[in-house]
Amino acid sequence: MHRANTASDEPSVPRGAVAIIANRRGELLLHRRDNLPHIAWPDYWSLLGGGCDPGEEPAHAIARELDEEAGLHVDELTQLFEVLDEHGSGQLITFFAASWDGDASALPLSEGVELRFVDPEHLAALTIPPYIRDGIDRYLAARPT
Repeated sequence: MHRANTASDEPSVPRGAVAIIANRRGELLLHRRDNLPHIAWPDYWSLLGGGCDPGEEPAHAIARELDEEAGLHVDELTQLFEVLDEHGSGQLITFFAASWDGDASALPLSEGVELRFVDPEHLAALTIPPYIRDGIDRYLAARPT
């Protein structure tokens, strides 16, 4: 007996979520990743975020990751778009945006080695994973000036 494939038969694509956090000056909150063997994109600059737990929606994952990685709680997270990390984890990454005007150096960073706001004009000098750079570029092109 042959049965048709259903959505539940298909392997699910791993999911992740990241947040583009901007302050009122338009700077973006970035962190420099750890340089450890098990870390994807070691020593690269990236956005806060991470993988979704099994069954977890990206909106819940990003709120959890912001809290776990930096003790950061933002009032409103807006879902933007999705980007596939084709050269790293293979995850489908959901990008979110929020505003926050706090002191990045006061946050308790639990992952990575540095957290700071970066002026978009200085992004070209940083080593950023391609899918993160693509997402940031897309965000910057769409935001009002």
